[in-house]
Amino acid sequence: MNKTISFAAVHFTVAFTVGYAMTGSVLVGGAIALVEPFINTIAYHVHEQVWNRRQAVRQDMPGRYAKQF
Repeated sequence: MNKTISFAAVHFTVAFTVGYAMTGSVLVGGAIALVEPFINTIAYHVHEQVWNRRQAVRQDMPGRYAKQF
């Protein structure tokens, strides 16, 4: 979870900077920085869980079936 929190902090900073640079508005930059990374962070966390489960299943499957997942 620490990796996810670190990723979120970096993402908030980048999202705000890009939003502000594109619009010149602190309000819009702030809104983008709050909404987009929040959703992306949840998606990232879910992706990590799915990826880890996929890896576990792959290790448990014998032979040729392991390569299909």
